[in-house]
Amino acid sequence: MALFRKDPVRADDELLAGLRRGLVPLAGDDNEHDALLAMIGNARFALLGEASHGTHEFYRERIRITKRLITEQGFTAIAVEADWPDAWRVNRYVRGLSDDADAEGALSGFRRFPAWMWRNTEVRDFVEWLRDYNATRGSHAQVGFYGIDLYSLFTSMEAVLAYLDRTDPDAARRARARYACFDHAREDSQAYGYGASYGLTPSCEDEAVQQLRELNKVALAMQTTRGLERDEAFFAQQNARLVRNAEEYYRTMFRGRVSSWNLRDSHMVETLQALDRHLSDLGAAPRFAVWAHNSHLGDASATEMGDIGEWNVGQLVRDRYGADAVLVGFSTHRGWVTAAAEWDEPPQRKQVRDGLPGSWEDVLHQVGTERFLLPLRDDQELRRLAGPSRLQRAIGVIYRPETERHSHYFETRLADQFDALIHIDETTALEPLDRGKVWSTEEPPETYPSGV
Repeated sequence: MALFRKDPVRADDELLAGLRRGLVPLAGDDNEHDALLAMIGNARFALLGEASHGTHEFYRERIRITKRLITEQGFTAIAVEADWPDAWRVNRYVRGLSDDADAEGALSGFRRFPAWMWRNTEVRDFVEWLRDYNATRGSHAQVGFYGIDLYSLFTSMEAVLAYLDRTDPDAARRARARYACFDHAREDSQAYGYGASYGLTPSCEDEAVQQLRELNKVALAMQTTRGLERDEAFFAQQNARLVRNAEEYYRTMFRGRVSSWNLRDSHMVETLQALDRHLSDLGAAPRFAVWAHNSHLGDASATEMGDIGEWNVGQLVRDRYGADAVLVGFSTHRGWVTAAAEWDEPPQRKQVRDGLPGSWEDVLHQVGTERFLLPLRDDQELRRLAGPSRLQRAIGVIYRPETERHSHYFETRLADQFDALIHIDETTALEPLDRGKVWSTEEPPETYPSGV
């Protein structure tokens, strides 16, 4: 294996000494992210990751960085790993356009598992901050909040129909006739994909494509229009694009992970590009803070993912925009995380085991500094030291500590994966707005490795 060097003791000593020389300590003051903001500079895309979907500190630091990007560097859009229609409701709230009484109400559209990713205390407080910030600015200078993910097949159909019911009843009737093709799935996206993939039920690809083409024409006719009418047409067009892409995604997910993963991340980038075009028409080129998991925002070509043919948002954005994109990862060694044991189960507050020996998490823990930034892009010595492949942990919405090596680790060349990495050695669980009895129960520490 090429995972470790031949002389691990001497290599580790050299590695740790080099990391200690190159790191930037994060002391917790208002200026602690100055080095990162300087690295981002004039870049238009700041991709801010997370090593889990349920770590309080990752959300907190990402929000602190984003606030400074907005107030000090003129960032104008936040694009998140969330469903387009649910995030649009938040977007309307932060712009003062919705009937929601507060941020918690604006986030109530996030009902699908894992709702805690966006219905949590950190996002709630940030949404209120963003609304207050926007209230002091004109409509064209406000900061938007957008979802770029792919899962809302049936919710997006409903949004298309609702828009057409308001604007063009004849077009709404045509859209209903097309989307009726999906009725047999009874709003179960995976049931649709399974049936269509294996020829058990008809594919609705043609109908989804036809509806997207019709709404593309509507959006094109609105291109020179300013204001809410144009935004609503764009919202509907993106929902139709999502239906078309999600239809293909759910058909593909039963054929293999690589194809469905690539479709999903390609859709995220396609949505980013559509937002870029839409917001560019308002004046200056927009600047985006993108929030998603490390596995989406780190460059897949530097990881085991790339070896099996997967690409991701970080790789595609870096390939397209070059230095206009800065990729920032997050890491932790131990602590607690909000995650489920199985898909569609309630969130639990689960203990995160120490990083595996020899993994990046273990190495960064041995550095001995609780919180720090590694500025990988501009430090050639750091790049050399972080160049060899090591294991890296990724916790999604499910965490299985009993099979952690198989379920949550993959190899990565850190220096090529990210431009910068923030390590927080011990972290705590993200607090859901809907905690439930399971989350509130603290688990006893598990005995590694047996769990007994």
